[in-house]
Amino acid sequence: MSRMTRRAALAGLLATPALARASPGWEPTRPVQLIAGFAPGGGSDIIARTIAEACQPLYPVPLVVVNRPGAGGALAAEAVARASPDGQTLLLAGGSESTSIPAHRDVPYDPKSSFRSVIRLTRHGHFICVRGKTGRFRDMRQVMAAAREAPGRITHGSAGAGTLSHSLFLLLEKRAGVEFLHVPYTGGGPVAQALLSGDIDLGVQASDELGGLAASGDIVPIALASAERAPAWPNVPTLRELGFEVVADNQKGWVGPAGMTDAMVGYHHDRFRQGLQSATWRRFLERIGETDGYADGRAFQAAMDRLLDDIRGALRSA
Repeated sequence: MSRMTRRAALAGLLATPALARASPGWEPTRPVQLIAGFAPGGGSDIIARTIAEACQPLYPVPLVVVNRPGAGGALAAEAVARASPDGQTLLLAGGSESTSIPAHRDVPYDPKSSFRSVIRLTRHGHFICVRGKTGRFRDMRQVMAAAREAPGRITHGSAGAGTLSHSLFLLLEKRAGVEFLHVPYTGGGPVAQALLSGDIDLGVQASDELGGLAASGDIVPIALASAERAPAWPNVPTLRELGFEVVADNQKGWVGPAGMTDAMVGYHHDRFRQGLQSATWRRFLERIGETDGYADGRAFQAAMDRLLDDIRGALRSA
């Protein structure tokens, strides 16, 4: 190779984004199945489709989002746990199917060992909300005072029994020494409607679910179960600030079957990491008022495991 040819080759290599160069030796040979455990149009589905759009130019094969709703995401998790570890199938994990449901009941997979974590994409805060305008509560201190005066009488809605929004209140009960009355629904939307109608006192809404109802004051977020305040809601205190050690973020990221190789994990991680820096993804984060939720596979798995252990501990002491 001539000096000029080598120089041109080196210049071309340096001009290529570093993330796209990583993990040589493996690449997908057929469409990659991206499994979302919830119905089209919901938060998980939108995350999966947005990052797939951002990353499609980085892949030699189609990225295909497949919705497999049911059992709070556990059906999709089971399917991916049983899939071939060939790098062609990934699960959008990190929510109830990974951090909460396995603490409440037996599932046909082990959330700690049945998967190989690739990358975390988002970390959505969970807000405790009350009815606005004509509601009885204005802040979390009023809520806790009422809960102590009337154990088991203050109602809270969740997206379903065993879901993370249910477990958040179990953790709060343990940390605060109070008792609430759980009212399960089928998702964040029905919870918001129950708050509006006055059927429940408290409801959990993820940051991407607050939307117009919170902007209009019809529902009011009064506390956040995250390690720090949300930039989009700077006046809402965390439960930690209020004296309760409860952190229960709804994380979303890709995992695959446990047998995936380092090359497979590295290939997917690097391309999705590059997608997180795209204009498509950054516009999405701005729209929902979130910041970058990135973590590598090891850190993502550790965060999921910590929350699952915390919820299991709360259930054992209940």
